[in-house]
Amino acid sequence: MNTNEQLIEHLSKNTRVLQTNKIRDAFKKIDRIDFVPEGQKEEAYEDHPLPIGFGQTISQPTTVVFLLELLDLKPDSRVLDVGSGSGYTTALLASIVSKGEVLGIEIIPELAEMGKTNLAKYNFPNAKIERQDGRSIPTSGSSEFDRILVNAAGEKIPENLLEILKPGGIMVIPIKQSVIKVHKKESDKIELTEYPGFAFVPLK
Repeated sequence: MNTNEQLIEHLSKNTRVLQTNKIRDAFKKIDRIDFVPEGQKEEAYEDHPLPIGFGQTISQPTTVVFLLELLDLKPDSRVLDVGSGSGYTTALLASIVSKGEVLGIEIIPELAEMGKTNLAKYNFPNAKIERQDGRSIPTSGSSEFDRILVNAAGEKIPENLLEILKPGGIMVIPIKQSVIKVHKKESDKIELTEYPGFAFVPLK
């Protein structure tokens, strides 16, 4: 695959994970090549993870679509993107929640700067990336989010992220070799759905 259009066609027809028009539109607008290092540009549209330095990767496009579909994003959602890396998922989220807000956080200083630089290639006044540890509760603005996306695998669901997920909200997080969809009911009851068979870098 040599173009973003070919990648989108692959995601739509070959993997069948790309189901939602708003996510398809985001992939049309956000070009993966803008978020991979110079040495990886030739593979930007391949459907596999790519190294971005510091032991981290930009995730496989199929996996990214799957996570975004599970989030069930609304136009006005306030979203936390934990482990924003090179900024790819933050930009996709910002494109989808055009009336909402996206905060990307990244613990590795160099990647946080890379993500900021890449995100600035697009005009998203509703999105920003900050250097911050995903294990600490974000301090920017309101402390609650409608949706939380975690891009690295932990051993268990972090309590601090559950605390800042609004009632009615959804968090999608890799735990060990599974993706877990966490639905926080209005009653604060937690409903978990597990999707096994994934591999992510560890949450730092």
